[in-house]
Amino acid sequence: MRIYLIKTVSKAIGARFYSTKNYKNVTHCIFDMDGLLLDTELVYKKMITQLCANYGHQYTDELMMKILGGTEQRLSEILCKELSLPVTPNQFRDQLLELGDTMLAGTPLLDVPFALATSSSARSVETKVAAHKDLFSLFHNMVMGSSDDEVKFGKPHPDIFLVTANRFPDKPDPEKCLVFEDSPHGVTAGVSAGMQVVMVPDPHLDKKLTTHATIVLPTLAKFQPEKFGLPAFQ
Repeated sequence: MRIYLIKTVSKAIGARFYSTKNYKNVTHCIFDMDGLLLDTELVYKKMITQLCANYGHQYTDELMMKILGGTEQRLSEILCKELSLPVTPNQFRDQLLELGDTMLAGTPLLDVPFALATSSSARSVETKVAAHKDLFSLFHNMVMGSSDDEVKFGKPHPDIFLVTANRFPDKPDPEKCLVFEDSPHGVTAGVSAGMQVVMVPDPHLDKKLTTHATIVLPTLAKFQPEKFGLPAFQ
């Protein structure tokens, strides 16, 4: 998987999309993990559906259940066997990654420094990202609040975002960082750190708990980077 996940992955939560704030230009992005970057099933489904169609096959729910949660290599082995594809699992995997790169082509966020700020421990993160190493290898830094000595207090305190910003090589001011969150505590932490916050909340979350975010989106796919002085998606 590649960083295009940042642009496309999300929970489908209807048409909720609003903002009451003015936007300021930013230079760096900081992402939460759970609920945002690891909700990858929809992205996998889109990619695999297209690739299977290229060979004249349908990616069924039955097949999806067989590969759900597997690595790119493992799902490639299963699909090649189940569909009798005229390629090896390694070739299918390469095509899958190439398809991800094609989707990614021209995505400006690759030129923007971005980091991960999660409340999870280092051990927990290692387990969670095992199947998505390609994605997480692209982050400039990753801060795990539960096991980082510099993070004295967890969310909703601002510590984790301030520590993350300080670990970028150029140490940007907090106001130059844009936080992506899905939880009220995470939003409060970002705002308390002096940062703008893009919130992609759970569909069942009370709207009153989202009003302190800079902008609330139904999906990360609706994010318009140009609103914050970043290059527009191509």
